[in-house]
Amino acid sequence: MILCCGEALIDMLPRRSAEGEAVFAPYAGGAVFNSAIAVARLGFSCGFFTGLSDDLFGTMLRDKLIESRVDLGLVQVSSRPTTLAFVTLTDGQAEYRFYDENTAGRMIEPAHLPALGADVKALLFGGISLVSEPCGSAYEALMAREAATRVTMLDPNIRPAFIADPAGHRARIGRMVAMADIVKISADDLDWFGEPGDADAIAARWLDRGPSLVVLTDGGKGATAYMKGQKVFVPASPVEVVDTVGAGDTFNGALLAAFGNAGLLTKESIAALGRDALAEAIAFASRAAAVTVSRAGANPPWKEELSAA
Repeated sequence: MILCCGEALIDMLPRRSAEGEAVFAPYAGGAVFNSAIAVARLGFSCGFFTGLSDDLFGTMLRDKLIESRVDLGLVQVSSRPTTLAFVTLTDGQAEYRFYDENTAGRMIEPAHLPALGADVKALLFGGISLVSEPCGSAYEALMAREAATRVTMLDPNIRPAFIADPAGHRARIGRMVAMADIVKISADDLDWFGEPGDADAIAARWLDRGPSLVVLTDGGKGATAYMKGQKVFVPASPVEVVDTVGAGDTFNGALLAAFGNAGLLTKESIAALGRDALAEAIAFASRAAAVTVSRAGANPPWKEELSAA
């Protein structure tokens, strides 16, 4: 099982009513939520650790997870409200404004951390759940507890407008990068860290901190995977973009699912990835992300959709 650890929220996406009015429509979402959906739809066992509300939006989230075959055994349910993210699109690129005070997801605390069974092979962390407190500290503590024995993956998934303390957040991400086996980061997010040098130099420094694999995604250009001694570039799958909501999240889930389905979800296997196995997993993740950007909202593909492509 892959355990996705982080936020579930409602994306309020811009739409037009039948009368032509500008409206916002609610869609189940959240970076880590989307990744969990992707893992499960792509045929690998997936669990989710988060806080869900018992309100109407929480029910929407729970129904979508169940429909996609995500295990909810570790979900913490409360009567706090659901986080809302209002999305605006500019040339298909999403920008977010979050409403997150006192929500079911945000109020996850270190005391809520679950015991994990031997079936959990990997954990994924990222998104706005690493920004707010107390949940940010809870997820960091869970990663610290499990990183020595299970594969851990991190996607910082930066939302600058949501980060009130950039220096503190950079410090947290730095600590989590050092614990991770896999770090995936977009080119835009990498720029936010303001580190000197080009992407190759920054990736080399991040590998020196501890990860076995750093993957840099760059939208329609493709993805570059870095390991010590090797660099693999995989071009993006050509597609007509509707919007980019959930693209990176789908990539994350698909990458872990690809490793899982290939029997590579151990720390030793990730550290020893060969060029062919790495390129195959990155290409699979890119194809899955291409399906997501070809349709509105975060809607990761099912395994059968990729098989038929």
